[in-house]
Amino acid sequence: MTLNHFLNRVAARNPHQPEFLQAVSELAASVWPVYESRDDLVRNQILDLIVEPERQVIFRVTWVDDEGEVQVNRGCRIQYNSALGPYKGGMRFHPSVNQANLKTLGFEQIFKNSLTGLAMGSGTGGADFDPKGRSDGEVMRFCKSLMMELYRHIGANIDVPARDLGVGEREIGYMFGAYNRIKNDYTGAFTGRSVGLGGSPLRAEAAGYGCVYFVEEMLKTIGESLEGKTVALSGYGNVAQYAIEKINQLGGMVVTVSDSTGFVHDPAGISGEKWQYLLELKGKRYGQISDYAKLFEAAYHPGQKPWAVPCQVAIPCATLHELDEADARALVKNGCRCIGEGANMAATPAAVEMFRNSPVLFAPGKAAGAGAVAVSGFEMSQTSQRLSWEAEEVDRKLKNTMRSIHEQCMEHGKNGGRIDYVKGANVAGFLRVANAMVSRGLL
Repeated sequence: MTLNHFLNRVAARNPHQPEFLQAVSELAASVWPVYESRDDLVRNQILDLIVEPERQVIFRVTWVDDEGEVQVNRGCRIQYNSALGPYKGGMRFHPSVNQANLKTLGFEQIFKNSLTGLAMGSGTGGADFDPKGRSDGEVMRFCKSLMMELYRHIGANIDVPARDLGVGEREIGYMFGAYNRIKNDYTGAFTGRSVGLGGSPLRAEAAGYGCVYFVEEMLKTIGESLEGKTVALSGYGNVAQYAIEKINQLGGMVVTVSDSTGFVHDPAGISGEKWQYLLELKGKRYGQISDYAKLFEAAYHPGQKPWAVPCQVAIPCATLHELDEADARALVKNGCRCIGEGANMAATPAAVEMFRNSPVLFAPGKAAGAGAVAVSGFEMSQTSQRLSWEAEEVDRKLKNTMRSIHEQCMEHGKNGGRIDYVKGANVAGFLRVANAMVSRGLL
C-alpha cells in the first residue's frame, strides 16, 4: 500500500471533512517512512486503526432560556483513542461545533497527549451552543441538561473532559456539579475545575505559559531568547492572555491582540494595566477588542489580521486556519524568526509548507500547544491523590514537560542542519501511541 492509496481510502470514508483530511495527511506524510519500516505496524494496520475513532456519541440538549423559550442544541463526545489511558480532551461550546471539526480536534489530541508522556488517551466533544451573551442562569441550565446524557459516557477512569473554546471554569463547574449530583460521585470526571473544587493551580495559565516555554526552547537552538523580541499575537482569550503575561516576564513585548472583528496594534507593548484590562474585557458580556484601542489610544484595524505587523516572533492563539499563505509570506518577509501555534492547526497547509521551506522556526499546535493538556494530566494526578500542588511546582513540571516535548521534536525532526518541528512532533507522538496499540492487542 502506498501513502496516496491510504489517503485516498481515508478521503473516501470521510467525505466533506477537509480539516480532518488535512490533519490525517500531515500526520501520515510525516510518519510514513517510519510506518513502512515497521512490519508490526503495517501488519496490524495501525494507521487505519488510529484514524478511526473508537466511539462517537451524538445527542440532543434541550433547555429553557431566560425568556421561557425552549432551546434545542446538539451535543457530541468523540472517544478517539484509549491506548495510553482514559480518553482525555476538551469540551467546546460554539455555534461552529459539529462532528467533523470535533473529529479533527480529537485526532490531533491523540498526538498532543502522547507527547506529554502522561497516561492519557484522546477524546473531544462539545455542543453548538454559544455561551457568549448568555446569562449565568442560561449557561447553568444548558450545562445541567447536557450532563443528563453525557454523564453516561464519562468518568475518572473512562473519559475526562476538560476546558476548550467557550468552556471555562464556570462551565466546568456547572457540568461537574451536575455530574456529582446525578452520579453521587465526587471524582475527577472533569479537569479545569476551580482550585476550590479540586482543580490544579495554573490551569488557566497552562496553555499560554506552555506555548511560550516551547517558543523559548526553539529560540535557544539558534542562540536567542524572547528577551527584547517583538511578538505579534492573535486572540485575546485564555491562551493569549497568559502567553502575553509569560512573554512579558521573559523580557519580550507583545504588540498585537485580536478578536473576530479585527486586531489592535499597540507599539508600546501590552503589559501592566493594559494586560489587566484585557482580562477584565474578556469577562464582559459584550466586550470587544476595539474597546481596548479606544481606552489606550492604540490603532484598531477592523476586519484584518495582525500578521503584517513586523515582529521577530508570532504566536497565533485564536482559531483554526487563521494564518494563511499570504500571512505566512508577510511574516517571512518582515523577518519573523519563530512561530509557535497556540491554537490547534492555526496555520493553513499552504502556510505550514511555506514556513517549513523557509529559515523560520515553526512549531505545530500539537507540540507548542500541549501545555493545557499537560496541566490537565497533573490535575488528574492531584485528584487521585487528594492533593493540591503549589503553583510553583506545577509551573516547574509544566516547563519540564514542554522542554521534554521539544527534545522529542528535535530527536525525530532532524532535517540536515535544522529541525522540522512538524515531522518531529508527528513521529514522536505517533510512535508512543502505535507501540502501545501493538503491545495491548487489537481487539
